Amino acid sequence: MNQQGVRWTAEQVLDLAPDAASRKAGGRLGASGPWSGTGCSGEGVVWGLCKGSGSTPYRTVVDTAGPAYKCSCPSRKFPCKHALGLLLLWAADEGTVPTGGDAPDWAEQWLEGRRAQEAEKAKASGGSGGGSAAPADAEAARRRAANRAARVTAGAEELEQRLADLLRGGLAAAEQAGYGLWEETARRMVDAQAPGLAGRVRELGAIPGSGPGWPVRLLEESALTHLLDRAWLSVDRLPGPLAATVRTRVGIPVPAEGPAVRDRWLVLAQYDTPDNKLTARRIWLYGQATGRTALLLSFGAAGRAPQLALPVGAVLDAEVTPYPGAGRLRAELGRRYAAPVASDTPPPGGTAGDALTAYGLALQEDPWLDTWPVTVGDVIPVPAEGGGWQLSDADGASALPLTHTATSGPGLWRLASVSGGAPVTVFGECGHRGFTPLAVWPHDAADTPGPVALT
Repeated sequence: MNQQGVRWTAEQVLDLAPDAASRKAGGRLGASGPWSGTGCSGEGVVWGLCKGSGSTPYRTVVDTAGPAYKCSCPSRKFPCKHALGLLLLWAADEGTVPTGGDAPDWAEQWLEGRRAQEAEKAKASGGSGGGSAAPADAEAARRRAANRAARVTAGAEELEQRLADLLRGGLAAAEQAGYGLWEETARRMVDAQAPGLAGRVRELGAIPGSGPGWPVRLLEESALTHLLDRAWLSVDRLPGPLAATVRTRVGIPVPAEGPAVRDRWLVLAQYDTPDNKLTARRIWLYGQATGRTALLLSFGAAGRAPQLALPVGAVLDAEVTPYPGAGRLRAELGRRYAAPVASDTPPPGGTAGDALTAYGLALQEDPWLDTWPVTVGDVIPVPAEGGGWQLSDADGASALPLTHTATSGPGLWRLASVSGGAPVTVFGECGHRGFTPLAVWPHDAADTPGPVALT
């Protein structure tokens, strides 16, 4: 990325790894030994040949503006270990991966293919031609949407009856009933094409017997599910943003809506949430000019990481298009105008009290919201009275308790290490269970340049 004069750090490269095994394997290839024919362009394209077990070296090319990867190895991981190794080499040694010169033919062919695909997408999004097919397609889509809405309504009415039976029989009986009845109800919500309701039902089924206080948690979650049910059954009478939120929560897919917002987007955090069928990746962005926070969601099949990966601490000159709904946090990444550059400047942070206020205001627009993205500045991680940890304002005025998830992994010790007892800036998710830190910036960037990912 010679035009910006900045290369990524090794930590930013390793943040792209789809799993721990890839991080380890990529790290072993981050030396010059197996590589030949390496180079990079001023537009952020990096290429090289990596010696493998066969007679022909693997051809590896990375477009850091995506980022996007192409390697002749048979791996199905994105990025593969060769792409990670090449990026580590590029990040560490300008002499081994020099800037300038032309990309080899095999790399240029791939790049031309990417440019052609982007041009086709731009042409398709611009819309071309009318014809008689357009009204017919629109009418067919309208009928499909109406049929699905009818099935979701039937499912919501059935779920209301299930919740009424739960309360009529008493919450204590839920533990004896077991998980099977909940799973059956969840499958019926899937059949009704309401995956959002199905997910909430499965969460309800996991609460009984989950530990002290489970009846209270079951009542709370049942009330939220009932509220979502009733909101769907009255969705046509709700304000537009709230109606869009309800449709999203129920599981109705909605497209991203314009206008696109161009900004220099700082990558705040990236983490995966796997389950048996899908791996969901959440990437948080902060617009340095607009002050807007955006969430990119991508998915991969079970056992495979999503293809979209962005290094924490990088800045993208790009457009994002928001999805409808309260808060309008979720967005779709669009055109990128330059390769990412590294940054050690955190977003502006408020106090712990500001974080709680922001979450409370967000709940007014989306009652089913579990967490809200916030940045807190001048906070110190300290043990809390009675156990656990918290982020305390440097002046001691207020504090945020850390979630059990945050205190049970290595992220807590990274946070404490970066702080060393001094104030830091932390980005994370604030919710009713506490605060989960995702990235931390030290006050002295000379000691630890750029953010440290905590996930």
